Amino acid sequence: MKQALLVAAGGAIGSLARWGLSGLVQRWSRSTFPWGTFAVNALGSFAIGLVAAIALERALVSPNGRLFLIVGVLGGFTTFSAYSFESAVLLRDGQWLAATGYAGGSALVCILAASVGLAIGLRL
Repeated sequence: MKQALLVAAGGAIGSLARWGLSGLVQRWSRSTFPWGTFAVNALGSFAIGLVAAIALERALVSPNGRLFLIVGVLGGFTTFSAYSFESAVLLRDGQWLAATGYAGGSALVCILAASVGLAIGLRL
């Protein structure tokens, strides 16, 4: 039960952070392109690489801390489901170039961000 509450609490924090940051970036961009989700996915991918390196490779975070941070906070923060939906909407609306750029760019940037986070975390 304690572990479920850790994940739930972390998920609530991550979801609120996603909502706030995504909205802020989207308003700042003044675009219909989903820059808010793109930014959250990139930041979340970097953060999960960094936290995983610190937690797993350095063993500096307890198992309960990993549940809270990785599964809860970062699981609630990243927005792969929103990314998938927005890609599908772009395709549905006939915006093939935007959909391809968004889907491919998100995948590339997020994998690179996770790799950088992992590399930095391993060097701490």
